[in-house]
Amino acid sequence: MALRVADVLRESACEHASVEVGRRGCSRRNVPGEAAGGCAFDGAQIVLLPVGDAAHLVHGPIACAGNSWNNRGTRSSGPALYRRGLTTDLTEQEIIMGGEGKLREAIRETVRRLSPAAVFVYATCVTALTGEDLDQVCRDAQATLALPVIPVHAAGFLGKKNLGNRLAGQALLEHVIGTGEPPDSTPLDINLIAEYNIAGELWHVLPLLDELGVRVLSRVSGDARYRELTFAHRARLNLVVCGRALLNLARGMEERWGVPYLEGSFYGLRELDATLKALAERLGGAPLRARAQALVRREEAAAGLALAPYRRVLAGRRAVLYTGGVKSWAMVSALQDLGLELTAVGTNKSSRHDVERIRRLVGKDECLLEDSGAGALLAAARRTGADILIAGGRNQYTALKGRLPFLDVNQERQEAYAGYAGLIRLAERLTLALENPVWGQVGREEPWPA
Repeated sequence: MALRVADVLRESACEHASVEVGRRGCSRRNVPGEAAGGCAFDGAQIVLLPVGDAAHLVHGPIACAGNSWNNRGTRSSGPALYRRGLTTDLTEQEIIMGGEGKLREAIRETVRRLSPAAVFVYATCVTALTGEDLDQVCRDAQATLALPVIPVHAAGFLGKKNLGNRLAGQALLEHVIGTGEPPDSTPLDINLIAEYNIAGELWHVLPLLDELGVRVLSRVSGDARYRELTFAHRARLNLVVCGRALLNLARGMEERWGVPYLEGSFYGLRELDATLKALAERLGGAPLRARAQALVRREEAAAGLALAPYRRVLAGRRAVLYTGGVKSWAMVSALQDLGLELTAVGTNKSSRHDVERIRRLVGKDECLLEDSGAGALLAAARRTGADILIAGGRNQYTALKGRLPFLDVNQERQEAYAGYAGLIRLAERLTLALENPVWGQVGREEPWPA
């Protein structure tokens, strides 16, 4: 396991990766006390939980299952098995005497009661430290039950969410992708990697790709089904969406099956334009490029009309942004397309590559916040005269304390902001937040004597 983690940290597809502990690489190892905000176990489940027809069994104490169940806005158009919280619920007895027997029974019971397409079994800090043989238990269960049982070695103490994402990608490479074949194939088959269908965002994007004639063969892993992951290696191209944490998966597929990859984003007009045209260019053919250009022209014209009233409100407004890592630079681009000025951007969960892209977009190093605690965000908002805080749900109360309008853009949200329809929705929600009359009330001096 130590070698596997080192290999993931030393990801050759990422020019900023580093194995030197203590340096800020894209997957820098944790030091004690740094798991706040998400550990490797959490990151692995971000990648794998959206596989809707698989069972996700957490091998460890019940607290780890509480960290995993139903805590993201990922959506499924069919099976909802991913929303079941399953755990072996280890007690002191199993921690001392061994929990492999309980895990075997839990896998059998899961298959008997839920009939999943597959079972993902997650190691946790406790079971990794006590030396549970997850691989052997999963091999035995798979042979007995005639069902895929996949071990996921991403104990929380190994690192942050970013590393957990990569370890989940490694599990897919080793145990899932390449084990099946699609019913048919086309020259325009692609995979979407690191698209998690938060709040149904994938459903804003698929119609655009359908109109181009591009077929999404597999999703890793928003609204995914286990079987489609098994034949992802038959795609013609991988599109890595918004983040670099799963570059090891894209690079591994290129090395094993010759599937090339490109990076893109579906947030904001500029990124939609670039991504759709890049897809057409890489998949080839003048007719496809012409369709992409016509689609972009039509959608941008329609979006421009819909966005006009919102842009009049948003133009020149100042915002502090803290999204987490996966979509940090992409959200910066989308907000700028709406006319906002980013006065501070939290970067402590972003890769070096993402930080460089943010720096190029905002144009000022002083806008980058390595410390994204509540105090630092409020101080940045006051210092820069920000009109709104745009962040994850846990920062809602930070904004309330600072008497600032707030918009949730993180993974727990219920609004989809990808695609052209998503950008219009983002503009609407920003406008509603900024124009809420309560902010005029709370910003006034008290009417009573001091």
